[in-house]
Amino acid sequence: MIGAYKGDSRLMGTALINAPITLLLISFSFFTLMYAYVTSDFSVKNVWENSHSLQPILYRATGTWGNHEGSMLLWVLILAIFAGLVALFGKSLPLKLRANVLGVQAWVLALFLLFILLTSNPFERLVNVPFEGEDLNPILQDIGLAIHPPLLYVGYVGFSLTFAFAVAALIDGKLDAAWARWVRPWTLLAWVFLTAGIAMGSYWAYYELGWGGWWFWDPVENASFMPWLSGTALLHSALVMEKRSALKIWTVLLAIITFSLSLLGTFLVRSGVLTSVHAFATDPERGLFILAILVFFIGGSLFLFALRSNQLQAGGIFAPISREGALVFNNLMLTTATISVLSGTLYPLILEALTGDKISVGAPYFNPTFGLLMLPVILVMPLGPLLAWKRGDIVGVFQRVFALSLFVICATAIAYGFLYDGPWLAPLGLGLAIWAMVGAFAELQLRAGFFNVPLGKAVQRLFKLPGSMWGTAFAHFGLGVTLLGIVSVTAYEQENIVVMKPGQQAEISGYTIVYKGNVPRQYANYISEDSRFDILRGGNVITEMAPSKRFYTTRKSPTSESAIYHAGFSQLYIALGEREDQGGMIVRIWWKPLISLIWIGTIFMVLGGCFSLVDRRYRYAVPKLAKQKKEDITDAKD
Repeated sequence: MIGAYKGDSRLMGTALINAPITLLLISFSFFTLMYAYVTSDFSVKNVWENSHSLQPILYRATGTWGNHEGSMLLWVLILAIFAGLVALFGKSLPLKLRANVLGVQAWVLALFLLFILLTSNPFERLVNVPFEGEDLNPILQDIGLAIHPPLLYVGYVGFSLTFAFAVAALIDGKLDAAWARWVRPWTLLAWVFLTAGIAMGSYWAYYELGWGGWWFWDPVENASFMPWLSGTALLHSALVMEKRSALKIWTVLLAIITFSLSLLGTFLVRSGVLTSVHAFATDPERGLFILAILVFFIGGSLFLFALRSNQLQAGGIFAPISREGALVFNNLMLTTATISVLSGTLYPLILEALTGDKISVGAPYFNPTFGLLMLPVILVMPLGPLLAWKRGDIVGVFQRVFALSLFVICATAIAYGFLYDGPWLAPLGLGLAIWAMVGAFAELQLRAGFFNVPLGKAVQRLFKLPGSMWGTAFAHFGLGVTLLGIVSVTAYEQENIVVMKPGQQAEISGYTIVYKGNVPRQYANYISEDSRFDILRGGNVITEMAPSKRFYTTRKSPTSESAIYHAGFSQLYIALGEREDQGGMIVRIWWKPLISLIWIGTIFMVLGGCFSLVDRRYRYAVPKLAKQKKEDITDAKD
């Protein structure tokens, strides 16, 4: 950063050496810890506290990040990976910008390394080495929790790079469309991984915790959801800046806010202020250290933003009815939704800190508030890509989607006719989901020229369209699919809670569930009692389901494992409760129509992000590498 300030190309070039070396050294540390886990080296306190020699090797390896210290080491490893990627693949960046980006990223990395060294050393040794470990938390011994944290961390930490780009631009005082094109692929990469991480965490909580829900509005869930919302707004804002050189100041501010929310989530999870199945409840010293880091980066970046904002040009002008206008509307609604989630998450914590009163803010607040804010976003979403840049023709757009509108209206009317026994608003929600799904491909259809040119030519045009256009269509379609699943399961879910003894049966949504009895099983590090149920439909056995109760002997900890039968996109879900004194078992049975669509939709969103990432426009240097090197050398000499 000193080199960037002085225009010294040699000092700026040190980042290209330091970033890969830092990545190499932190990788060595991380895999050393993983090796200690895999080999059950209980001389390392962290391994002793979170592993056991009888654990399957997969969970011994993933136990590396199944604790506070190890997960923070994974956090800084991902920070180093992103810095290394910029150093290796950011050759088309202006030399000064690249130096400042890597400098800011190095500040983030250095402070989190200091946090680990002073408060969270994963390599602390034990003088008297125990013979056996204390085992990993049982709910973390699952494939979902093996995958979920790394995905989530890449998303969280990936936004540190967009933050570094924003701060570097503020330091340099230069913002243009090329900056937006450089920053957008990194934002996309972080967004893709954060989407996958949130979806994986949601599905894990759904099948592992046995509560039957897929989203609880838990504060720690919200901590990952808020950066996703603001990151989605950042993606759309960067698009406007790239295409029209507009929304420059807003894009930089969103980059700062998104990473700030990631830091806030880290503070909430690791400070001990929350008690959650997702949280690492730790001592206040760690919380104060992370709070200091949070204040330093958020306060420092916002102060820099305030100093530089009057020097930054706002960018191009556009009419309210235009593609830019639709994207601005999208940004406003997503930002407002983020604020609503932030308010509901922090209010109980602030109230408890000030008054000592404990309250909970849950679904009764979040569902209507967030739902109403997202309603106009879904309505406008298919229309935005059909509007022209700078000034659009709203009448022409509605003419283009006239057939689509008729189709959605008919589908909604049919839903009202067949689904009369549910909430009266539910068919409207289904119609809205269909509107988003079908409307997502309207731009592709128009650009390819279907119904206007011969079919063969239209198909050729379709496959020549840019990857980013396909990405937008898939992401919007995925959001519609997820909405369809949410509306269906929320409105039409059925639940039956019964006390059952072997031989007894229960009914739900045309299925007969017959309790056959229990089968005890012994595994390496736990005892399981599997309850067997025959599932009948029309008098015929179609499958067997076996939810279970597990007891982990080392931790003396019980868990409950649900059983799920997939019927198309719908699911039959059985979870076990407590055993009654008379010998019966409390059994909770749900029929969940189309619930699988919730997570299938996120797969389409991730695919959409991947399609955009492989767009050929992001594979070419902007500007050309040779020209840029010549300009950098000239600047350095001056």
